[in-house]
Amino acid sequence: MRMALGVGYNGQGYNGWQSQVSGNTIQDKLEAALSRFATERVSTVCAGRTDTGVHGLMQVVHFDTPLDRLPASWVRGTNTFLPPDIAVQWAQAVPDSFHSRGSAIARRYAYVLLQSPVRPSVEAGRVGWVYHPLDGNAMRAAAEHLLGEHDFTSFRASACQAKSPVKTLRQIRITRRDGTQPPRAPCGPHDWSPCYWRFEFEGNAFLHHMIRNIMGCLIAIGQGKQPPEWMRSVRDALSRDAAAPTFSPDGLYFIGPSYDAAWGLPSHAAAYDWLP
Repeated sequence: MRMALGVGYNGQGYNGWQSQVSGNTIQDKLEAALSRFATERVSTVCAGRTDTGVHGLMQVVHFDTPLDRLPASWVRGTNTFLPPDIAVQWAQAVPDSFHSRGSAIARRYAYVLLQSPVRPSVEAGRVGWVYHPLDGNAMRAAAEHLLGEHDFTSFRASACQAKSPVKTLRQIRITRRDGTQPPRAPCGPHDWSPCYWRFEFEGNAFLHHMIRNIMGCLIAIGQGKQPPEWMRSVRDALSRDAAAPTFSPDGLYFIGPSYDAAWGLPSHAAAYDWLP
């Protein structure tokens, strides 16, 4: 039987998704918990690897098992053996032709950013932070230069193992929330009022550090250090040296993959609901 799981996790204390000798990764913790519940070795394949410090709202994995257990048993049983910052959200039997990575038609990430004169406290590790105010219109204009199919070499980490730097970005959505009730009108680029920004990215696939490198460029533009057109020149340079420094992983969330509805998999989990 092939099972698919939706998994949510806080990535702060882990060395990313992929298994390592240290054992301190999301995959290592999940496979150890699954193996204890199943009383046999379980190996998983994920929809998209996440880096150190990056969070997951609905990572999807699949694995093969001879056991025939109810989906709810896989959820509750596995969660019994997981640390409190990792939890299986749902489980579902899938056909053998399903592949968590290969069957995905899109992947979505969100970056949550605090704009404030004071660094985060309660949200430390869960949001990025900028001191200077941002110009949302400038960042949205810059993001337009990244939509569609492009060679994203300029936003690719040197350790990236992807076979091709050519990816398709379908959407970059940038919104601002200031926390007042009711929310007041969006402010200009020189407003120092604390607020949260949400950057949402959807694409067919992403390179290693691609979003964090794009975030570095968007923030430079939002702070007026570069014009929106600079994003196009960075894109076309095909050189990592042309882009801004890699931004913090703290506010980056893997929202999850998208699949054809024919697979019948959940598109939403409770882990989504708290995110600004």
